[in-house]
Amino acid sequence: MKHRVWDQLRSEAEVITRTEPLLTSYVHTCILSHRSLGGALSFILSNRMADEVMPSMVLRELLEEAYTTDPSIIDFASHDIEAVFQRDPAVKTFLTVLLNLKGFQSIQTHRLAHHLWHSSREELALFLQSRNSQVYGVDIHPAAQIGKGVMFDHATGIVVGETAVIEDNVSILQSVTLGGTGNESGDRHPKVRSGVMIGAGAKVLGNIEVGEGAKIGAGSVVVNPVPPHVTVVGVPAKIVGRPECDHPCDTMDQNFLREGI
Repeated sequence: MKHRVWDQLRSEAEVITRTEPLLTSYVHTCILSHRSLGGALSFILSNRMADEVMPSMVLRELLEEAYTTDPSIIDFASHDIEAVFQRDPAVKTFLTVLLNLKGFQSIQTHRLAHHLWHSSREELALFLQSRNSQVYGVDIHPAAQIGKGVMFDHATGIVVGETAVIEDNVSILQSVTLGGTGNESGDRHPKVRSGVMIGAGAKVLGNIEVGEGAKIGAGSVVVNPVPPHVTVVGVPAKIVGRPECDHPCDTMDQNFLREGI
């Protein structure tokens, strides 16, 4: 997967050098001067996340060390790029995802923070969480688990708590919260199973499961478990129907009015 995605990214970058002279230097620096997706991604993220406290070179070394230690991080990134390309009709190239979409970049930044968290470097992981929030407007606790093929569409205002789990192939829109219900301790955040789509502004609260292939309508407040392959809407959210496909994350269909139970 990662080699195919990288080949496509390089091909698209070559096209840009011929069609948009003002971006030639940019795509060469970000893409064509690197030998792999990991090299390009570490360069892009380190420059976006750097500040006066944490220079880009230090961040790049952290990223490349993480990619060497855990190659699955790059494999997951490849699946994320393809997921966004397939699901977002506004995205015409893989290159757009890698260079421009903060939802994708915020997830990849979290993957580094998650790696550091499990390498007993918790304070550094929390620093990256803070920078992720400042730069991209996305707040993901480093301990949260995120699978592959995940899309944060628009991404602004997404909050993911410490014990939350997002499995493979999930789509989440802006201003979604996967949070707790109060001042609990322990396992207190949602578990979102594969194939789920969560609409803009939805709040999913507590240690509850959102079943495989479920759909949560925009603006809903979910405080009870959601069975697999149902649509829930409202405050509090209630079952109103069943998605028209097994994987709502793929179709991104926001309309629930035509669904029946």
